[in-house]
Amino acid sequence: MLALGSSATSVASSAGTAAASVAVANPSTAASAISTAATGKSPLEHAASAATKQDCNFLNALGPKPICSDIPVPTIKDMSEPYPGLADSLAPSK
Repeated sequence: MLALGSSATSVASSAGTAAASVAVANPSTAASAISTAATGKSPLEHAASAATKQDCNFLNALGPKPICSDIPVPTIKDMSEPYPGLADSLAPSK
């Protein structure tokens, strides 16, 4: 039983080491995987979006949607009001 336990630990340890060495050997792949998991876009899709100033998703090429589409900009309604201060109420002196 002791031998089985140490071999299982050895296998788990080598699997973890292999995963870590792949991330170290291919940092761009690891960064791509992290970016895709965090934002839903690969670094190349982020670069294409920044270059075109549109929302780009390369998986759209598999369907009828365009790869890059315009980013909808909401309309802004100005609801501000002027707040006159003390200087606004004083008459200019001559």
